[in-house]
Amino acid sequence: MKHGGDLTDAIAQYGGAPHAWIDLSTGINPTAWPVPDAPLLSSLHRLPSLSDEIVCLDAARMRYRIPSGAEAVAAPGTQALIQWLPRLAPAGAVAIATTTYSEHAQAWADGGHQVLTCDTLDGLPDSAKHAVIVNPNNPDGHITPFQVIEYAAIALQERGGWLVVDEAFMDTEPDKTAASLCSGLPIVVLRSFGKFYGLAGIRLGVAIAPSEIAGRIRRALGPWAVSTPALTIGAAALRDDDWTETTRRRLASDATRLDALLHTAGCTVVGGTPLFRLVRHQDALALHDRLARRHIWCRRFDHAKNLLRFGLPGNERDFARLADALG
Repeated sequence: MKHGGDLTDAIAQYGGAPHAWIDLSTGINPTAWPVPDAPLLSSLHRLPSLSDEIVCLDAARMRYRIPSGAEAVAAPGTQALIQWLPRLAPAGAVAIATTTYSEHAQAWADGGHQVLTCDTLDGLPDSAKHAVIVNPNNPDGHITPFQVIEYAAIALQERGGWLVVDEAFMDTEPDKTAASLCSGLPIVVLRSFGKFYGLAGIRLGVAIAPSEIAGRIRRALGPWAVSTPALTIGAAALRDDDWTETTRRRLASDATRLDALLHTAGCTVVGGTPLFRLVRHQDALALHDRLARRHIWCRRFDHAKNLLRFGLPGNERDFARLADALG
């Protein structure tokens, strides 16, 4: 199971129509920001303009706490940035945590870089020119302290390298972002719009970086990289303070509720964020299969047969179905 968020394999193996499934295999907010019809429909008929991009990035600058000395680049999803960065970075080995989002290692290997492993940024290999961390980490939710990130970036700057900080799940922990370091150090912070706002399908991501690195990314992506609907919706949602604060509180409450439910089924919560929970179960694969037969899809891991990851149920009915299936 390489990724969550795609029910194709689940339906092929267990049957059922897509609407009959509860997809808990991702960390995407199940209660999305409410998209107004009028701006969405009107944005479908024209190419994205420079002013569309500026408005969206201004909203991102406020929401993501981007300092004046750093630049922001809009991209068609964070995954596109993950694919591009290894091809834009100077040659040299990259250190990546052993258990994290696997696309980082794959992209850097495909880009011709030697991929080294490390447990934490405190233990960077001497031969590493670059490093990548996911913060909070996926799937265990571990947060690398700000000072550790800063020290690692200083060390990599002396080696002529970059530090990539993937903050895809940082919207629930806004005070812990590393964005303020991007103005003076070779740090690229990646922010994923779709997860917290529940709109992963529009494909919008933001890279925060010093001007030289940001320029490389912008030139690589080229014109019209992000659609007009994505820029329009992104700008409006990022400016919505009330929805953002209400959603943070709701996600925290729902995560606590999910923890209690999983505990009653013999699961031990070992990590996660307010958008997903990582649990240990003595027979995780059998539990995964049992839930799938009830058309509930959670995330299993090939590298750890005793771990499962659960996203949040989206409503009372989904919570009830999960509780019943867990038995």
